[in-house]
Amino acid sequence: MTARAVLHHRSFVALLTGRSVSLAGNGLANIAITFAVLDLTGSATDLGLVLAARSIPQVVLLLFGGVIADRLPRHLVLVVSNLVCGLTQTIAATLLLTDHATVGALVAIEAVNGASSAFIFPASAGLLPQTVPAGELQPANALFRMFSTAAMVAGLSIGGILVAGVGPGWGLAVDALSFVVAAACFATIRLAPAVRIQSANVLTDLREGWSAFRSRTWLWVVVLAFSVINAVHAAGWFTLGPVIADETFGRPGWGFVLAAETAGMFVAGFVLLRVRFRRPLFVGMVGVLAWSPLMLVLAAEPAVVLLVVASFLAGVAIELFGLGWDLSMQQHVPPHLLSRVYAYDALGSLVAIPVGQVLAGPLAAAVGVREAVALCAVVLMVVGAAATAVPAVRRLERTDRVGADAEAERVTGQVS
Repeated sequence: MTARAVLHHRSFVALLTGRSVSLAGNGLANIAITFAVLDLTGSATDLGLVLAARSIPQVVLLLFGGVIADRLPRHLVLVVSNLVCGLTQTIAATLLLTDHATVGALVAIEAVNGASSAFIFPASAGLLPQTVPAGELQPANALFRMFSTAAMVAGLSIGGILVAGVGPGWGLAVDALSFVVAAACFATIRLAPAVRIQSANVLTDLREGWSAFRSRTWLWVVVLAFSVINAVHAAGWFTLGPVIADETFGRPGWGFVLAAETAGMFVAGFVLLRVRFRRPLFVGMVGVLAWSPLMLVLAAEPAVVLLVVASFLAGVAIELFGLGWDLSMQQHVPPHLLSRVYAYDALGSLVAIPVGQVLAGPLAAAVGVREAVALCAVVLMVVGAAATAVPAVRRLERTDRVGADAEAERVTGQVS
């Protein structure tokens, strides 16, 4: 099945377009909000607080977002959530452009943005399998991720130049516009009626999702590992990385380094339109280990050329994991549970990110910025290797069937 055939599905194209536009704006905004805080105070601790302000409500509300996405039409959940995010970024951009921004105001705005974003991930993750036939999941996922990362390449590259040239406020203004455009795309999605949960009890819905989550060893092992991996990556790369960039090769260079990572993701996605792995989750977990050398280069020799190469390779690794994980989830989890299980996945994976963001500044103050980044790299390598070695992770195979069929096999003991 080719990418051209996948593009014949209009709802998939609308989902693809909306997410790509939104991610391009977010790529730009990630740089903008980072350097907006550094311009205001120059403090890594303040930066960690602003980043955590978005992460905390996002984590807290993820499970509720999963329930809502399994209850309501997922494309409509995306429309409302994107409009709210667009409003928050409009306010932040206005404050920055009028010189009225404070760290406290940015913390409050990003908290609302994070709360609304909690509904976007489970809704979009559960929606994609509804837009294409089961046999087209791999090219659909590969194309979706390829377009998304291409959009991030553009957003990050433009973000570095724009922030350096005219300031971070304009970056957030473009991000606000991208959310509105994305909402318009999602509003055009038309799907056949899907099976939805009927329970009136949210706790019952959550328990059902939890049961599906914990009964799959490969799932909770990887999520547990990523609770640590994402925390140290957020601390070492996204929080302390810009500090090192400011002290060495500069902000435009940091934009290109981040763009190189997403360029690697794009190239890998293009290859994965056709290349198939019998055990995609295992291949992806091996790829995760490539994130550690990237942070070691940042700590030891923060030169743009070396970082661009290492970042590109890390981007390839990220795409290998992303596709392997999405296929495993979509093929081994029933569709009516998918948003809730994705929500538990996101909750477990993201729950410690605010801890890493908040502690990055104090840790750097205690041992040094580069030393803190190197420590994060070592922890990432150890945890990633331990998770990859678990048999349920190594042995999980692709099925190329929808989650309901995989569930029937699991119940009879044929799927681990």
